[in-house]
Amino acid sequence: MKVVAIVGSIRKDSYNLQLAKHVKKRYADQFEVEILDLAPLPMYNQDIELDAPQEVLDFKAKVKEADAVLWVTPEYNSSIPGVLGNAIDWLSRVDKVMNGKPSIIMGSSMGILGSVKAQMHLRDILFAAGLNSPVLGGNEVYVGAVHEKFDAEGNLTDEETIAFLDSVIANFQEWMKQYI
Repeated sequence: MKVVAIVGSIRKDSYNLQLAKHVKKRYADQFEVEILDLAPLPMYNQDIELDAPQEVLDFKAKVKEADAVLWVTPEYNSSIPGVLGNAIDWLSRVDKVMNGKPSIIMGSSMGILGSVKAQMHLRDILFAAGLNSPVLGGNEVYVGAVHEKFDAEGNLTDEETIAFLDSVIANFQEWMKQYI
């Protein structure tokens, strides 16, 4: 199974990027994860959507080729970050590569709620807003107090979080059998 990870933070030391890297490394023997870089994507512009820049075409092609998308989002102003919204705008237009593409959502924050509002909004966008992307339900991953759960090298060290992720990933793999 091939999964692309779309991380809603382009910060070099992003905890959400560290979470995506943890998933990629820990479950490498179970599925392949490619973490996509959102920084090169230009702002969505309908004037150029039919002749999109190569960065957009490459990004959309990788999503289209994947079996599923792992969304990893921080929470900005009780919602998803602008960079993530921009990526979704590109994915939702013209060839609509997210149509029917299964998704799983995770997120973290230094606060106690672990990006719960952003994830609720993202679920709504992925399903109800026309992207038609089924989202694994009942397996929400909200990593609160994330700054206390990774070491200085970016390794997830919190055993409870690791065990919970193991169970969610097992559920994700079982759920994905209907799509691949």
